[in-house]
Amino acid sequence: MRVLIISDIASEHTEKWTLGLAASGVEVGLFSFNKASYPWYQNYSNITLLYESDKPLNADRHIGKLTYLKFVGKLRAAIKTFKPDVLHAHYATSYGLLGALSGFHPYVISAWGSDVMKFPQASIINKWVLKFNLKNADVICATSDTIKEYLKPVTNKTVKVIPFGVDVDVFKPKSTESLFDKDCFVLGSIKGLEPIYNIDVLIKSFKELKIKYPKRKIKLLIVGVGSQESELKKMVSDLELTNDVVFTGRVPFSKIADYFNMLDVLVNISNYESFGVSVIEAMACGKAVVVTNTGGLKEIVENEKYGSLVEIGNVTDTTHAIEKYLNDTEFLQQTGINARKKVAEKYAWSNNIQQMIDVYTDLINKK
Repeated sequence: MRVLIISDIASEHTEKWTLGLAASGVEVGLFSFNKASYPWYQNYSNITLLYESDKPLNADRHIGKLTYLKFVGKLRAAIKTFKPDVLHAHYATSYGLLGALSGFHPYVISAWGSDVMKFPQASIINKWVLKFNLKNADVICATSDTIKEYLKPVTNKTVKVIPFGVDVDVFKPKSTESLFDKDCFVLGSIKGLEPIYNIDVLIKSFKELKIKYPKRKIKLLIVGVGSQESELKKMVSDLELTNDVVFTGRVPFSKIADYFNMLDVLVNISNYESFGVSVIEAMACGKAVVVTNTGGLKEIVENEKYGSLVEIGNVTDTTHAIEKYLNDTEFLQQTGINARKKVAEKYAWSNNIQQMIDVYTDLINKK
């Protein structure tokens, strides 16, 4: 089976899908507007890099839709070279448009989040572009029921929900060489450093906890890169938290499970989330999570059983939720046990990979 994936090569989700398919014996081709931040695809005999940009795209720069036209010829050349059985666009707008314009079939589109939750609401043209892309797809996939609902106004096609699951044999409770002493209570965020993820709210909540519990060794781990990095580091300095906050920058996906296991609580308090991969990864590692009551996050977290739901942008609410885990070790541990069990039952990555391979197989058999 040969699958050509058109997707952002710098995204950990692209990396995850590609490596998962390759591990299952699929021959995978990669085509990206962006450039990988490190060559994660090397050393795999069944992964072929067909095209990537000469330089990384700025995190908050969006390519104009007409610019995609210049990539159509490059994609068609890649298709001719790679000879895929299936073309799969991850992201329904940018890469979805490129795939639609290529004219190749069978063609799969996977919607990730903002591509259907935000993009079509911005203008009539945007909505038309999305409808055009979906019309040209043979199969449409979504990562959550939340995204599936957003797709209903723009397509009458059946949408298959296939989550960004978790390899529960990799993401699991385990001992790791931590950046922190054993007696520290560690909070963490493993997300891009962008306004949508409200890491400033987390830092403010962390400051409140430090003031309220001056004798407790509470630390904050911030994993990721993004446009707010300098701003957030300045906030940490201004709040006199430098000695208690660690910024790691980007961490290779192969090491992420180690960082989850350094935490006591993951805090993911986004303005909206289509699904929340980092949340289920943390849960698989047996960690309690504090998340905002929005989108796919409220699909995953049942309040007070698998984690805690808080109001968007509410520093006090976030602080109180974290405080419960800080002051009740038994509650913290039981929540982590419940979380791990739920992920193993519903979001096992091997099942999700097989679901996607089944989609490909069905399309190939219909050719």
